Amino acid sequence: MKIFLQDTKSIAKSLLGMYLVHESPEGKTVGKIVETEAYLWNDPAAHSFSGKTERNAPMFGKPGTTYVYFTYGMHFCFNVVTAKEGIGEAVLIRALEPIEGIGLMKLRRRVEELHQLCNGPAKLVQAMGIQKEYNTHFLLDKPLYLQERKEKIKIVSTTRIGISKATKKKWRFYIKDNPFISKK
Repeated sequence: MKIFLQDTKSIAKSLLGMYLVHESPEGKTVGKIVETEAYLWNDPAAHSFSGKTERNAPMFGKPGTTYVYFTYGMHFCFNVVTAKEGIGEAVLIRALEPIEGIGLMKLRRRVEELHQLCNGPAKLVQAMGIQKEYNTHFLLDKPLYLQERKEKIKIVSTTRIGISKATKKKWRFYIKDNPFISKK
């Protein structure tokens, strides 16, 4: 996929509008990526900023692989590794627009409101059935993979959410006027 030949911030924008597909034993779920955040190696807010550890090692992997990590002692978050192998950069997928398998997403999330299914990093992981076992998975391979977008989109660039360092960097991107983002 040519998308991974770009720099991390460009990849964060290019992922918008693409489809994340999970063909699990329970059924197929599909979400359109509507919100992302970029994290670069020299970014104090990035897990990789202080160097490679056992926890963040997947962030230093091949571009197009996943970095799935546990946070706040209760949730998983899903990232796409973006830089050359050995450089810790990734894009956090912040929100999806539910497209297919909505009944299964509702069951997994135990909510009925469509806009509440995938409008946050932990919510989308739960709705899509993404587990820790997908850490380091290559996103061109089934059962969890990306599909190219076909539509033109307008992108908003703003500051990232839920971080205490590098708070002024406008490395959060979302599809303009999409009602499924986590926060305006």
